[in-house]
This record gives sequence, C-alpha cells and structure tokens, in this order.
Amino acid sequence: MKIAISSDHGGNNLRKEVMSLLDELNISYEDFGPQNSDSVDYPDYAKPVADGVASGKFDRGIVICGTGIGMSIAANKVKGIRCALVHDVFSAKATRCHNDSNILAMGERVIGPGLACEIVKAWLGTEFEGGRHTRRIEKITELEG
Repeated sequence: MKIAISSDHGGNNLRKEVMSLLDELNISYEDFGPQNSDSVDYPDYAKPVADGVASGKFDRGIVICGTGIGMSIAANKVKGIRCALVHDVFSAKATRCHNDSNILAMGERVIGPGLACEIVKAWLGTEFEGGRHTRRIEKITELEG
C-alpha cells in the first residue's frame, strides 16, 4: 500500500505524528508538505494528494488541516475521490466498509495524536464490503458527471 499525505499549516504537527505511525507500520508514503509552519492555502496541499489517488499513483491519501473540513472539501472536488472527514474510530471503519473512501481527512485542532493514530490504523485496516454498497458508490460516481 502506498499513501499520499499532506496538510496545511494547521495540520502540520499531526501530519508528522501520522507519518511516524506509517513508518512504524512500514507503510510507504509520499509527503506533500508543507515543510514548515508558515501559513499556506489548504487547496494547494489537498490537490496533489487527491490527484495522486485519483490517478492510481497512490492507493489512498491522508489530508490534515485545523478542522479537516477545508482539506476534505478541496479533495472531494477531484473526480474519483471519496474523502471522508473522520474524528472517531467507528466512522473510520464505516467510511471504508460502506463508502470505500480513498482519502481520510482529520483536524489537528479537533483530535489529538493518539486518537488520530487509532483512526488511521482502523481506516487503513478496513476493507470495502462491496455488495449493496457498490450500487451506492456507483451512484456517487454518476454525480461527478
């Protein structure tokens, strides 16, 4: 599995925690930054992750900002992306099982690093159920035009 990851300045610290977890789990990733805490525009950092996942270069992506809201909105503008904003383990599992989410968004100002790492582990370790959910994913894809 190969992961694309990025944040804006508001998610920089949590992104580093998540990358440490990915290192521990021996999961390959590419970091799209930013490399310092200067203020940046979150769409500029959501786009390379979303483009990479949509193109198939990466299996999944993780985006982090202050709340996770801006990054998830920006990522979801890219065709083929199903980015889920998640702040609990149950939702992390559900969005993989039922929605086949391919990008996870989280907010550094909303959750701490311990919970974020548990969410990432649950999200990465959960597979899409398929079945009746496939029809629903196909309907989401139709909305993209």
